[in-house]
Amino acid sequence: MVKILAQDEIDALIASAAGGEIEEEVFTEPQEQQRNVVSYDFKHPNRVNKDQIRTVESLHDNFANHLGSSFSAYTRTMVDVDLVAVDQITYSEYIMSLSAPSCSYIFQMDPLEGPGVININSSVAFFIVDRIFGGKGATLETERELTNIERSIMNKVLNKTMTALEKAWENIVPINMNITNYETNPQFIQIVPPGETVITVSLQVKMGETYGVMTICYPYITLESIVQKLSGQHWIDTSRRRNKELETKENIQRVKTMGANLSVQLQGTMITMEEILKVRVGDVICLDNSKDDEFTVVVEDQPKFRGRVGYLGKRRAVQLTSVIEPISIGMKELTDDKFGADEIQESV
Repeated sequence: MVKILAQDEIDALIASAAGGEIEEEVFTEPQEQQRNVVSYDFKHPNRVNKDQIRTVESLHDNFANHLGSSFSAYTRTMVDVDLVAVDQITYSEYIMSLSAPSCSYIFQMDPLEGPGVININSSVAFFIVDRIFGGKGATLETERELTNIERSIMNKVLNKTMTALEKAWENIVPINMNITNYETNPQFIQIVPPGETVITVSLQVKMGETYGVMTICYPYITLESIVQKLSGQHWIDTSRRRNKELETKENIQRVKTMGANLSVQLQGTMITMEEILKVRVGDVICLDNSKDDEFTVVVEDQPKFRGRVGYLGKRRAVQLTSVIEPISIGMKELTDDKFGADEIQESV
């Protein structure tokens, strides 16, 4: 509530101030209202948290292992690819870090909206080209752009790189990577505004005595739709589910090639012991069932189907008509003393 001072109170206050009788008091904020202030750099906004950055690191660590194996097979030499760092910077800072002329490729990440950039150090590119043409992997002392023939070789290398990158991202979301453009001047690669936040992945490529750096740039607006999936728990759950699905498919493939005994149980008939003693080779015993009746199809001594018997060409066959659902009879045991064989068959 606001208190209004009277005139005499106002005069007394003015007189005290003129005489210097009022002591200055230092204002202190109450303890419960004090807050910890954290500095925030608007030039480097942290739009991706640390947990999501760690997921990106784990993802590209797997990518580095697959890429090293792919490059080793393609260049016929030992290639080591190691993850160096995952940073969150602005796009202008990333472009300034690239040298000219560069070997940069713009790729599209379907179904995500927005492109990405992958840059391969010139020393790595020339080493790969020299190895493909049968050389020992010599590096050039001078910086120059790739020729058309060298670009055709590097296009195949980038296709293998995109395949490894797709395999790394499949635990988060299925992504189809497509190279859309090649650029030698980094200043001409304007896929997002200069101040836009990007996630950069730095990889060190070692080929013999040659070292080089490969960088991948993901704009935040490209990953914005799946950034919530970049959590450690989601990545682990997706990996487990995918591994379980893969294991199920592999088990199905293994089962498909296995053999199993299949037979058809006929109902039979009743004959006397005298008739059995008179049976000879070539005699025909008529059963108490018709060709149109359904019989039990047994797989590995287990009743599984119902079907009709007949011929398929010159071979005897059975046409399946239904699946026998397993039944539960509780804890009661079926014994020959209590149930006859015919009763057991009819219950099935």
